[in-house]
Amino acid sequence: MKTPPFLQKGDHIGIVCTARKITLQELEPGLDFLKSIELIPVLGDTIGQVDKQFGGTDKQRAEDFQHMLDNPNIKAIWCARGGYGTVRMIDAIDFTEFKKHPKWIIGYSDPTVLPCHIHNLGVATIHGQMCLDIEKKTEATRTSLKDVLYGIPNVIEITNAHKLNRFGTSKGELIGGNLSVISSILGSKSMVDTSGKILFLEDLDEYLYHIDRIMVNLKRNGVLDNLAGLVVGGMTDMNDNAIPFGKSAEEIIAEAVSEYDYPICFNAPSGHGKENVAMVFGVETLLEVSANKVILNFEF
Repeated sequence: MKTPPFLQKGDHIGIVCTARKITLQELEPGLDFLKSIELIPVLGDTIGQVDKQFGGTDKQRAEDFQHMLDNPNIKAIWCARGGYGTVRMIDAIDFTEFKKHPKWIIGYSDPTVLPCHIHNLGVATIHGQMCLDIEKKTEATRTSLKDVLYGIPNVIEITNAHKLNRFGTSKGELIGGNLSVISSILGSKSMVDTSGKILFLEDLDEYLYHIDRIMVNLKRNGVLDNLAGLVVGGMTDMNDNAIPFGKSAEEIIAEAVSEYDYPICFNAPSGHGKENVAMVFGVETLLEVSANKVILNFEF
């Protein structure tokens, strides 16, 4: 697995829409953040573009991403926001130059298809807060993204152990992202072989029975069989029906993996909540789950 070069002060970061539309005004706090850590934002052509709910047509979004991908002066690409749409453009991207000269791709939620697809190309990525709303997240969120971009060792320690955690220690490449997106790419060339890997999952605004249906689908497809470990981040703002499903999202996930014996951590500080600590996907990661704490240590 290739790790892209870490950034240096004064490097340029491209900001693009891969999914929902966004305005320059909405991005201003994110641009200020980049400037505060001595990086230079470069706005893509899709910023301000509108095609119904998307930040430009599929073709426009793909071309904008491609330009940033192939531009040697751009050292990282930061997704502006999520929503929906990245999967619509992924097959139009040519990663030939990127494989020769990899750079950091940063995002989460809808852009989950990017780290999964890129994992299959043998390149590490960053699961982290996108440009939109970064000022509303915790200081730990912003610091973690800065540290990862500059290559500062990144260790996540969780001291409020969840009752559904399963104790143990394992190592493997961390990969995953948004649960709904992972389910949507099953069977495609973007889906990752999860055998021997630590799988990360998070989601937002889903019905509990949808979470159950997705977990059953992952299980039937063998995605959960041979993991090195499972890390569950925020399962945020879940919905229920008039007749309650009867389990929380965390309980649904725990039930789906109950027959396996790998370590499991719930409530990792990453996802759609107030805290969205950056994680490096694709690098060897140590997962330690004990009664007192959880440690995620990324080796890069």
